Amino acid sequence: MKLATYLAYHARYRPHKEGLVCGARRASFREIHESSDRLANALRARGVRVGDRIVIYLPDCVEFVIAFAAIVKAGAVAVPINLRLSATEVAFILKDTAPKFVFVSARDRRVLPQALEGIAGLHLITIEEEAGTDELNMPALIAAGSAGTPETPSEFDDCTISYTSGTTGTPKGAVITQANYIVGSGFVQGLECGISDADCILITTPLAHRIALGRVGNFIVHGCALVIMPKFDAAEAARIIEAERVTLLSMVPTVGRMLLRELEARPERFASLRAALVTGEAFPVEVKRRIHEALPQMKLYSFLSMTEAGNLTILKTDEQFTRPTSVGRVIPGVELRLVDAERRAVGEGEVGEIWVRTGEPGRYMIMRCYFNRPEATREALRDGWFATGDMGRFDADGYLYIVDRKKDMVLSGGYNIYSKEVELVLLEHAAIQDAAVIAVPDEVYGEAVAAFVELRPGMSVSAEELVAWCVKQIASYKKPKHVRFIDAMPRNSIGKVLKQKLRELYADEFAPANSRIDGSHSPRA
Repeated sequence: MKLATYLAYHARYRPHKEGLVCGARRASFREIHESSDRLANALRARGVRVGDRIVIYLPDCVEFVIAFAAIVKAGAVAVPINLRLSATEVAFILKDTAPKFVFVSARDRRVLPQALEGIAGLHLITIEEEAGTDELNMPALIAAGSAGTPETPSEFDDCTISYTSGTTGTPKGAVITQANYIVGSGFVQGLECGISDADCILITTPLAHRIALGRVGNFIVHGCALVIMPKFDAAEAARIIEAERVTLLSMVPTVGRMLLRELEARPERFASLRAALVTGEAFPVEVKRRIHEALPQMKLYSFLSMTEAGNLTILKTDEQFTRPTSVGRVIPGVELRLVDAERRAVGEGEVGEIWVRTGEPGRYMIMRCYFNRPEATREALRDGWFATGDMGRFDADGYLYIVDRKKDMVLSGGYNIYSKEVELVLLEHAAIQDAAVIAVPDEVYGEAVAAFVELRPGMSVSAEELVAWCVKQIASYKKPKHVRFIDAMPRNSIGKVLKQKLRELYADEFAPANSRIDGSHSPRA
């Protein structure tokens, strides 16, 4: 199966339907298909061969999607890079993938000179008509390219290299195949969420991320319309949803929080929405309750998903409040098991690392490999099983609950403390907006719990009160030993808390002085 065949189908049978909308820019399926064909052939004429990497370093725009389609049609592999990455991070990806070309906007080239230092043989393609002396431009390449989709070997299926967020170390590039997109964004989400060509989807996360690329997969496979926001803004999102009659909203919980004011103030603007796909982090119960109260007609689907494996579980609308803290049941076709440190299956209700399998890696849902990382691939893919690094447990009815990231576990005095459990208790306090827990060194217990908390506007609480709150609800040994109040959690571009940044904050500012964080309290009872 090839993504190009789906675009060709839509271009033939719904040629004038608007497939992509971004502000005033609108593109029909015919334009998208024919432009990406010509661009693919132009890339081939410029020496691109099957398996070559091509970077997309672009803002969220129609040209991003056309470039993506052209790269895949040319038999190359797209490497999307988020514009919010630093020059050092961009340079790492460029050196790791050794691309032949980089699609870039003239407006967003500020970090490239530093990132490109020491990298030879790389050519820039601007999406504007004007280009520098040593650059190409996308409109000219499209105009010069021949018509027709270039042929690619049936056995070659690599599509994108999506880099992990790097929250636990050096980023790794997950090689995602065309089959991964077709099965996940096409068959699975079509079956589970009812996505079809009648849908109009609003993307609220950067196109360079796996979540948004999943929506691009919906667009290509199902032939639905895709509305792109150059930059997320809650008021503008409300206007677009009303004006474009958006039926499906793709978001992370952070976006849900940001939209609440608009949803609750003028719910009639969101009347066209039939469903929302939510992933990226745990969906707070209070947030989804308020969303449901404002938009009772909108179905909520939340997932356990990850860069390397796509959607693995689903919590459907009628389960959002009967199992509010679960990530749902395993999607049909996915094998999921929980294992202990010796890789033995754990019992019902017991905590184990989540391993998943969907057949041969790269053929269905699971990535093919990590790019240029054979050891990391062997560590992650074991006899076809992908070891996720997430810790979870099943209840008696088959609902999965995420307990923690394996590497975020606090080992204190011989006890395993799951940071997610402490965070959820802190989040139940009326004064807490957000909370994140990390393990920090402790002279007596080996590790201790440190909690970083954001307060709600106008609210106050002491560290001692928060510790007392925790002790009322969880075992005393699980309570935070250190509490620090911060204005805002460090997050990546899709809203995930960067715990590595919190560890660095603790190490740099507090550990050298051997001091407790902000409101300290006495050692555990």
